[in-house]
Amino acid sequence: MARTHRRVVITGLGSISGLGLDANSTWEGLLAGRTGAGRITDYDPSGLPTQIVVAVKDFDPQKIMGRRDARRLGRVTHLAVAAVEEALADSGLDLENEDPTMVGVEMGSAFGALDFVESQACLIRERGPRAINPAKAPAVLITTTPCYIGIRYGLQGPANSPVAACATGVVSIGEAARRIQRGEADVMIAGGADSYMTPLIMAAFSRLGAMSTRNDEPETACRPFDLTRDGMIMGEGAAAMVLESLEHALARGANILAEFGGMGFTLDAYNMAAPHPEGDGAARAMKRALIEADLPPEAIDYISAHGTGTKLNDSSETKAMKTALGKHAYNVPAPSIKPMVGHAMGASGAFGVLTIVKAIQTGWIPPTINLNTPDPECDLDYVPNQARQHHVDVGMANAFGFGGQNGSIIIKRYVE
Repeated sequence: MARTHRRVVITGLGSISGLGLDANSTWEGLLAGRTGAGRITDYDPSGLPTQIVVAVKDFDPQKIMGRRDARRLGRVTHLAVAAVEEALADSGLDLENEDPTMVGVEMGSAFGALDFVESQACLIRERGPRAINPAKAPAVLITTTPCYIGIRYGLQGPANSPVAACATGVVSIGEAARRIQRGEADVMIAGGADSYMTPLIMAAFSRLGAMSTRNDEPETACRPFDLTRDGMIMGEGAAAMVLESLEHALARGANILAEFGGMGFTLDAYNMAAPHPEGDGAARAMKRALIEADLPPEAIDYISAHGTGTKLNDSSETKAMKTALGKHAYNVPAPSIKPMVGHAMGASGAFGVLTIVKAIQTGWIPPTINLNTPDPECDLDYVPNQARQHHVDVGMANAFGFGGQNGSIIIKRYVE
């Protein structure tokens, strides 16, 4: 279908993170500068170089989907459904009154049900193939999450799960908006989810040198843009939102929270594990988002930075912001929330979009905690340690992934 000029708005938010089981709890934790980081408790982490994560606590998926579905689905789907349930309630959308063929799902994940893959792999080695539970086979597919959401709510529009490493959440929301613009759907439920903190992945990322090893001080382990930073900490969670065409939202009297501006999606074509040192692909993604949104760099009021706390990522992202925004980069607050919610991989970009919507609504932006010794190479305004009152009309969320995939998305205040 030819792309139309339909405006796309956000009418509902949902989230589950190491800071809380809903969007408001997550947001309040971010503004308070609170971290969910702590020692791994799901298994014995001794022997692992990194033994800390940001885990979702006190969450029982059976309360949402019942015992049978909870047992058959991976944790990533549990988390996604929790966020979607809240987003739909927040939107006030009555699905009984919607054409199901015009409501779709774009729920991304980088890893899918990795918990099932790893546990079943161990089981087949220990007890043989007859020990494998066939009911769990569909759960390992990354597309299981959007398909289950569609089945749960009776949605028959587009159902997809984009996979773009750490950029997944941004791409998911951006592609959902484009589907509405193209006329494929009137409503899209979009976002990202991941839970990948298994022994295998913890060991692999530790050996890659990407993870902080400050196991004795989990609360201050992740330090984006700080001279003493030594890596990221993993997190899990999900963020979801309801997107609609403006016409559809107005027709049903929806409470419009914000409007989609544009998205840029690029590839470094440089290295599978390291970003381009000058932030070339990241800068191009930011520029493309500005072009699609038809906005100058000076329009950006706030950036939710990728800010993982690794040496290479933070310096390259800083260079990318300067390249994309020019001198205006020095005027834009660009904090990272990863010390508080961890690097939630497929959900991280979606968390960034959530902070923009909340910033537009509340007039506050979260801080970068643990930023006490600024790196001279990272010389922008990262909002160190304290939340800040700040008027936001236009925000940009960055999410840059392994393999060199770069996503930037612009969300703006809705104006009639």
